[in-house]
Amino acid sequence: MPPCMDTMSSTRSQTHVPPGFPPVTPFITVEDPDQLVNFAKAAFGAEELREQRGRTPDGKTMHAALRIEGCIIETGRASAKWKAMPTALHLYVRDVDSAYARALKAGGVSLHEVRKMEYGERAAAVQDPCGNHWYIATYTGTPAEKV
Repeated sequence: MPPCMDTMSSTRSQTHVPPGFPPVTPFITVEDPDQLVNFAKAAFGAEELREQRGRTPDGKTMHAALRIEGCIIETGRASAKWKAMPTALHLYVRDVDSAYARALKAGGVSLHEVRKMEYGERAAAVQDPCGNHWYIATYTGTPAEKV
């Protein structure tokens, strides 16, 4: 079970948390939530949680919720009051090489290619079309050799 889902059993009986959501959920404010949703779906196999996205009267997406590897991320449209605020996320995936390739194909820009890290991960980094940094990794437990 993904770490962010461990809290799910304790929130099921609590009515102040929506069903299926953990008490802490990253929220990324971007200029175009559709762009972020499309990137996350193509790059990381994200699944939309709600059947319908929150929309403005003119049909623009205001809010969407995604599940990636069992964890939830929400996104919303920037406004005069709520400015776009790029963030950085560390995402563990089963196959970092294929996730990195899909992220680039989905419009991500490489920040660094897949490589063995000194802290026991094979990892890469990409910037999505909205300016967020995604540090994607597969845990190996084997530290990189020090040069």
